[in-house]
Amino acid sequence: MNIQEVHHFLKQHQISPSVHRSAIMHYLFEHHHHPTADQIYTDLLASMPTLSKATVYNTLKLLVERKAVNTLFIDEKNVRYQADTKLHAHFKCKNCGDIYDIPLDESDTPKFRGNPDLSTTETQVYFLGICKKCVK
Repeated sequence: MNIQEVHHFLKQHQISPSVHRSAIMHYLFEHHHHPTADQIYTDLLASMPTLSKATVYNTLKLLVERKAVNTLFIDEKNVRYQADTKLHAHFKCKNCGDIYDIPLDESDTPKFRGNPDLSTTETQVYFLGICKKCVK
């Protein structure tokens, strides 16, 4: 995705494109490894010396609020981010820690059949195991 497409995407989500916002969103489109905020900051800092951690965190918060990106809570230590907002699950390797996207369709999504006084706003499906490269 080029920078003009990133700007258009941000505007579609009612986000004013700035240099930092565009760079962070572009990074998420280009990197599918479900990075943390600190990984994004570290990777972008060399090319953007004016970038601060606060800017990264604030931008990610805005992107999540406007549903431009999703959060992933598969890791007990870090929130991870991704630009793919389509329905899918995740697989995390217990050995190497890599996270993979797993396609889902609507019929695969678990249904909440709990207390009628509770209302779900989000469902996250993830699997833990050993990936193909670690099995070898």
